[in-house]
Amino acid sequence: MSRAKGDEEDYWHSSKFKAFTFDDDEDDELSQLKESKRAVNSLKAIVDEDDDGETVNWSGEPVGSISWSIKETASNNRASAETRSFAPQKPRTETSSSVFPKPGSSHSLSSLFRGWSQTESRQSLSDALLDTNSKIFAPELRRPKAENQDYSGDWSIGETIRRMHRGKICPLERFRSLKEKLLLLDEAVKLHDGNVITAVLIFLKKTLNSDVLFKELEQRQVALRHFIHFLREMSEQQLLMDLLRYLERAEELAICKYREHLSIASADERRDFLKSKCLNLPFSPEDSTHVQDHYTLLERQIIIEANDKHVEATGQEQMFRKHPRKASLLFMPLVTTLFYACIYHYTEGEGTFSSPANLRKTFKIPEKLYILTALAARAKLRAWHEVDALFTTKNWLGYTKKRAPVGFHRVVEILHKNNAPVEILQEYVRLVEDTESRISLGTKYKCHDVVIDTYKELKDRQQLMVYRCKVERGSPEEIKIDNILSNMQIRWKN
Repeated sequence: MSRAKGDEEDYWHSSKFKAFTFDDDEDDELSQLKESKRAVNSLKAIVDEDDDGETVNWSGEPVGSISWSIKETASNNRASAETRSFAPQKPRTETSSSVFPKPGSSHSLSSLFRGWSQTESRQSLSDALLDTNSKIFAPELRRPKAENQDYSGDWSIGETIRRMHRGKICPLERFRSLKEKLLLLDEAVKLHDGNVITAVLIFLKKTLNSDVLFKELEQRQVALRHFIHFLREMSEQQLLMDLLRYLERAEELAICKYREHLSIASADERRDFLKSKCLNLPFSPEDSTHVQDHYTLLERQIIIEANDKHVEATGQEQMFRKHPRKASLLFMPLVTTLFYACIYHYTEGEGTFSSPANLRKTFKIPEKLYILTALAARAKLRAWHEVDALFTTKNWLGYTKKRAPVGFHRVVEILHKNNAPVEILQEYVRLVEDTESRISLGTKYKCHDVVIDTYKELKDRQQLMVYRCKVERGSPEEIKIDNILSNMQIRWKN
């Protein structure tokens, strides 16, 4: 742009800054934009010659697929407030051609998509479209709007279920009749998709009467199992109990009612709930015994906890001073309660509630479980004489013998876990009947005398010599092995 006054022109020509003009070189951004417009407008004449088939736009009116895309590009370059028109193309008038002139252009189709100038090298159309690094001027054809209208589509029941299976959100409220709702459920079951089945069941739960829903689910066992699982996961106990009562599943209804005690925090209230509302429920004979034992155990725990808490607070009992309690006994399992009793009430008589013998008799604890629990408790306190008494039995002649219903190898493992002395370990390793297990345990826990005596009994000279290398030089074990090896009265097997 030129100025009117001469002094202003002198200023611009004399300044070190160059004035902005529309007649700048070809690299100017506005010049490139004008050239792009001219190229787009002149392309219609090229593509119309090769356009054999007729296509339609989204309103159903015929347009040229490529030329329509080009027209869209030209429209995007106009003012932003102008509305895009999807009407059929009309012949250009002289006025329109004067606004957007169509000079002859030597641009190829590929050069237009690539944004090349006339002087740049040209490629084929396929090369241009495959080059992802180039700038694309033509817009991407938009997808039909119907593909995204998942909230308002008028689909059939089967199509609705298939769309839900593909993860699309589909409204189910338009299915109002009972027949349509049940068909939805049946289609979901046929698809074997648990998420879809559950979604339809939630819809039926909200829109159907409970009696109607229960009646229909009774005839559809797969859907019924999903619904019961859903109610349990969501903790909808009342509706679940109503369903089980309708189905006349007395035992499941009793278990469902029994589970309610888990939400009661107070021990006294939980005990009263078990006594008044659970003991008389129609459980199976085995479950009825468990519920009765649960009530009895909780009642015992309340009594023992109150008494021990008082004794510990007063400091009267040395056991509580030496080994303070780390947790409350309330709500603990039977095995934990037995372990607790073996720690703090082991010497009490069978007549007291806290006695291990009383617990064993009341709850019919198996011998193996009782021995293992008592062994772990007394070994933790390092009461080795009481551990020994657990396995000592007398026959009718008065002879004593050690017997372990759990196996002496288990006894050795528990004793070692509680840091029992080597002398105690060796005594019980010797009682292991299997020789290979005895040697393995003796080697593992360094009970050298047991291993040496076992090899002597087996008259295995070679293994004894190998084991001699494993003991310390000059130790009593090495001297013992040398004495055995030098004994000429032993008839070795090898």
